[in-house]
Amino acid sequence: MRDPWSVLSEHQQRVARPFLAVREAERKHLVVYLSGAHAYGFPSPDSDLDLKCVHVAPTSTLVGLDPPEESAGDRIEIIDGVELDYGSNELAPVLRGAIKGNGNYLERILGELALGGDAALLAEARAVVRPLLSRRCARHYGGFATSQLRLFDEKPTAKRALYVLRTAATGIHLLARGELVIDLDRLRDHVPAQVDELLAIKRTGERSQLEGPHAAEWRARLAAVIDAVDAGWRTSVLPAEPPVNAVAAADSWLRDVRRRHW
Repeated sequence: MRDPWSVLSEHQQRVARPFLAVREAERKHLVVYLSGAHAYGFPSPDSDLDLKCVHVAPTSTLVGLDPPEESAGDRIEIIDGVELDYGSNELAPVLRGAIKGNGNYLERILGELALGGDAALLAEARAVVRPLLSRRCARHYGGFATSQLRLFDEKPTAKRALYVLRTAATGIHLLARGELVIDLDRLRDHVPAQVDELLAIKRTGERSQLEGPHAAEWRARLAAVIDAVDAGWRTSVLPAEPPVNAVAAADSWLRDVRRRHW
């Protein structure tokens, strides 16, 4: 498996490591996950570092009169020209989201680009979350891709087109094979053959825009990929709902984590 840090430049690494060290001192991370264009395989020189995390709050704070705010500590900072977008969610809502098929949370737990956190606890979480995968994910990936298509309609950039493709293709692949894949290069079987054209445009900058008939051609291709998410639901290898025993196992594991992290 590749080193997750290897997708960042040396300068980005020099900025991100001390930034994350401060965040790690503020809360216990199960995982610090690098999302966004770096995870999707098409960063441009001005792409930010999209740091989406899962943390474990001390149980003693959760049962008190003044529970911690879910978004406390989230921030966007620009350091030495590198934009860092940091956000973290507590473990319990992440597990509830995974049960519902929320791809944002599934990707944090099952994605490859873990820059930090508790490796042993993450391994436990992955073992708990994989059995929760179900066709519920179709609603997330199809719906999210549709919302991104609306943004493309407002401003048809290569970046927005690629986000539609990546999101929909991840959903198609997950439904077809039960495997969560985020890197667009590994999802080529599910996207138009002309995707390299978009990748070349995107890697020149975040704001590269498609024009006229070119944008219309891509709009039709994007809609077809989104339609394939719905079609994939009917033939999916995944169960329609998360198995009852898998949900019970997740609940039992969470209770165990709470006991270990008073």
